[in-house]
Amino acid sequence: MNVTVVYESMFGNTRRIAERIAQGIRTPLAGRPHRVIVRHVSAVTVEEAARADVLVVGAPTHANGLPRPTTRAEAARWAADPVADLSLEAPALGAGVGEWLEALPSGDGLFATFDTRADLARRLSGFASRGIAERLEATGRLSVLEPTSFMVTTTSHPEAQELARASTWGEMIAHAVTAAERLALSESAAHDADDDDVDRLAGFGAGGVAAFAPDVSAEAGEGVDGGLLTPRPIG
Repeated sequence: MNVTVVYESMFGNTRRIAERIAQGIRTPLAGRPHRVIVRHVSAVTVEEAARADVLVVGAPTHANGLPRPTTRAEAARWAADPVADLSLEAPALGAGVGEWLEALPSGDGLFATFDTRADLARRLSGFASRGIAERLEATGRLSVLEPTSFMVTTTSHPEAQELARASTWGEMIAHAVTAAERLALSESAAHDADDDDVDRLAGFGAGGVAAFAPDVSAEAGEGVDGGLLTPRPIG
């Protein structure tokens, strides 16, 4: 499994959360081949992202959404205030997750998204992870978990319990991806079995097919699809 954790960070909060998420992902994967990397968005090419089986993407929430040039400039002004006790990350003022997503090509991998935000109601603070998820879905990728937020204090430092929660959330990603892989293998095996049934039926001619037909009196919605009983899709 190839997992790339991509983040944008102003003061190091989102970076620290991303690092803990990566640690959490690695824990359940011990003993099986895997590669989990965590990098600032400026260090992840779209080609590298396209090769990832799983993308985990996060950013701080600025003005109810993703950071943009004006909000990054405002973050720099906060960091310049000695009273704020904040240090601006080196690549903070460059292009971020929003610009990176605009250049991301279509793909068929999996993803999860996160953000950091003030500990307020979502309707007041907004949450950048939703916008990230919408853009990743538009590329054809599939989400394995709901977008999530990690809280920072009013002085822009992570709340104590959030780093531990980030590790736990990383473990949840690994388990969800493993479950998705198993489901895909199960569906592939079922499809192969259906193909074998079709091959066998072809040898009996048209009259012989009726002997293998399902009971079409099954109620609507019970998985009847074109005369062949199929498993219900799992939500």
